[in-house]
Order: sequence, then structure tokens, then C-alpha cells
Amino acid sequence: MARGGFPGIPGGNMQQLMRQAQKMQQQMIQAQQDLDAREYEGTAGGGAVTCTLSGKRQLLSLTIDKDAVDPEEVEMLQDMIVAAVNDALRKGEETRESEMAKIGGAAGMGGLF
Repeated sequence: MARGGFPGIPGGNMQQLMRQAQKMQQQMIQAQQDLDAREYEGTAGGGAVTCTLSGKRQLLSLTIDKDAVDPEEVEMLQDMIVAAVNDALRKGEETRESEMAKIGGAAGMGGLF
């Protein structure tokens, strides 16, 4: 092996590899900040329940249509709230995975950076 070279690394340049890794890490940090700033809306019951979550997975708002409030059907309303929150969480996670995958498949790197 040549001095400073690594088999399988184009040109065997460790400094170039480190620069690429640092660039990827910076891209991942920026993507994380961008994702944290986003908001995701979830709905259930045909729009009877709507919620908004932050990219940091915090519930920001919850709207319940007055027609969905029936004292005899509290369980159904509770189910719709859970479904709306889960819908927003799913949308957020799908976006997060998609955006991180754009950065060299970083989503599957298990927090390496």
C-alpha cells in the first residue's frame, strides 16, 4: 500500500475523504435544522380532527370540528385525535427519511454523524 493510501478509496487520499465526511456532516446538520423547522398536519374523520406537529415532534395545535363532539361518542373522538396525531407523525417521519436519504443515504447510518 502506498504511503497515506487506502485500497478502494479513489486516489487513496485520506484528507479528501475527511473533507467529504465533514461536508456530509454539515449537510446532515443543515438538513436536520430544516426538518426541525417544518410543520406537519394530520387529519382524521374526514377533517373532523386536524392537528399540527412541529418537526421536533411537538403538538402545536389541535382543531376539532364542533360536529365531531358528541357526548355519546367520546371514544370515537379520542380515536380520531390519536389517528390525526399519528398521521402527522407519519408524514414527518417520511419527509425526514426522504430528506436524509438525499444526503448519501445518511438516513440508514444510525447516527454515525
